[in-house]
Amino acid sequence: MTMPFIHPPRKNPVLRTRQMNLPPWARGRVALGITAAAAEGRFELQVCDDCATVQYPPREVCHKCLSVSLRWREQSGEGALLATTTLHHSNDLYFRERLPWRLGLVHLDAGPTLMVHLHGEVAEVGESGDRDKASTRVRVGARLDRAGQAVLIGFPNEGSAHMADDKMLREMTSDPKFRKVLVTDGKTEVGQALVRALVNAGADVVWVGHAEPWKKLGGLDDISALPQVTLVPLDLTNGRAVTELAAEIGGKVDIVINNAEVHRAFGIGARRGTDAAKAEMDINYFGLLRLAQEFGPALKGRAADGQTGATAWVNLLSVYALSNFPPHGTFSASKAAALSLSQCLRAEMRPAGIRVINVFPGPIDDDWNQQMPAPKLAPDTLANAIVKALRDGVEDIYPGDVAQEWLERWRDNPKILERELAAGGS
Repeated sequence: MTMPFIHPPRKNPVLRTRQMNLPPWARGRVALGITAAAAEGRFELQVCDDCATVQYPPREVCHKCLSVSLRWREQSGEGALLATTTLHHSNDLYFRERLPWRLGLVHLDAGPTLMVHLHGEVAEVGESGDRDKASTRVRVGARLDRAGQAVLIGFPNEGSAHMADDKMLREMTSDPKFRKVLVTDGKTEVGQALVRALVNAGADVVWVGHAEPWKKLGGLDDISALPQVTLVPLDLTNGRAVTELAAEIGGKVDIVINNAEVHRAFGIGARRGTDAAKAEMDINYFGLLRLAQEFGPALKGRAADGQTGATAWVNLLSVYALSNFPPHGTFSASKAAALSLSQCLRAEMRPAGIRVINVFPGPIDDDWNQQMPAPKLAPDTLANAIVKALRDGVEDIYPGDVAQEWLERWRDNPKILERELAAGGS
């Protein structure tokens, strides 16, 4: 009797992607002070309180007087380019894939001499026509590399309008120019302002999510007419809808901007029940979680695709996430939860070279904040701040006067700010 041939069971296909080679990332705790400032767009160095010496590299004590009284202070970065070289060989995999790579030696006006990466528009020493070879002026700034660590870059004092297109600088930033972006909620004023700002910044494609597509488009009519814009159904409360959209466009998205939120002006005792708080958590926290679970792996899988690879994730949070604002207590709690989740997402995305940007605005001039007194942040201003954050390659931004003031008070003393807010201060 001949036995029938039985095909062996098929194994589930395994998605194989090339892992991103990251630049060297190891830093000591002291050196992370430069990274902390660069994450918010500042270039800071240690300054000695006793002798006023500005020093680099970072140390535990002042190299001149051995004082331990060192503070991080923002620097202008102005200096003279002393010498340049071009790297044509490297044993490091990250730089080997990106050769040639320009480096320069810069003497800062503040004192230290630094080795920096050089922007392509920085002239060679002496090319400015001045006989003094040390007269080539540059401006040093700090940027976060693909490993999330600070690196120093020498910029020309007067660059062209296309400085952001520099190959080296695009490695350090997430400029939306030529990239494909998903904006999760296009029905809000902020979402529509974001779409316009991204199109003006040169985005190649902007997918715009909208829940309940059976409703009239309303404010989406104007932006849907833009040739770069494609509307897609997206309801962050529906896990299946998020999964289906990720399957459709997840392998194409370079930047995810999660601006979807629900905002109710209630504390604990101002409204009975938990319905409003659940609605806020379902979008502000669980919506982010659903989105991250579906689109996170897709972005990580595309991070090594060169100049067309995935690059960034943006979360619209709130300055209320830092310290609860009781009149908006449940909203504040949902944004605090989202902040904690976003920090986890940042840690998981960093090995793939994906930057997670958190946005902490104060009250926005939208439907949710009609009863809030001025000043309020205009949606266009917020959208432009997010595009600038992508271009600058930072991690955390606090747009608007209110957010900047809260941040300063929170850093000075979180407990005092808590008491001020509980007493009705804003």
